Amino acid sequence: MTLSLPLLLLLGAWAIPGGFGDRASLTATAPQLDDEEKYSAHMPAHLRCDACRAVVYQMWHYLAKAEAKLHTPDSGGQRQELSESVYTDVLDQSCTQTWQGYGIREVNQVKRLAGPGLSKGPEPTISVMITGGPWPTRLSTTCLHYLGEFGEDQIYEAHQQGRGALETLLCGGPGGACSEEATITRTEL
Repeated sequence: MTLSLPLLLLLGAWAIPGGFGDRASLTATAPQLDDEEKYSAHMPAHLRCDACRAVVYQMWHYLAKAEAKLHTPDSGGQRQELSESVYTDVLDQSCTQTWQGYGIREVNQVKRLAGPGLSKGPEPTISVMITGGPWPTRLSTTCLHYLGEFGEDQIYEAHQQGRGALETLLCGGPGGACSEEATITRTEL
């Protein structure tokens, strides 16, 4: 069933406490991007933790899908391991995908990456997310950086221990994108 935009807006107005009687208005503006966010080839420092978590989610998702394909009724419910050539290809695919579901939005005057696998935090009633542009390339570059830094073997080994272990490997640790040290550096800038 497809609804036209005016009908959706009308239905949305009824969902607002007071409906049309109070004329409650919702407004949203696009995040105002600074020069680094607009033009830099690299992921801005204040978004690197979000980018790392997006990469972790995509790597974990792609690997889990590949492992699920190995699961057969006669495997007795045992987890099947991917061969090195398969997990190497799968990790490469996770990095070279389109990354189109990701973008930046502003919530409570804080710019954050948004997309699959990223916690939304406090949800505004309405927000605008900017997708496309430099974000897919930056996420792909970030992903490929982690592949080069840690290697496919170490990443797959962490994946086998769970998504949390993979996030700890890539994003945590001293100097990691989500470490306290990285957070302090970001707030001082």
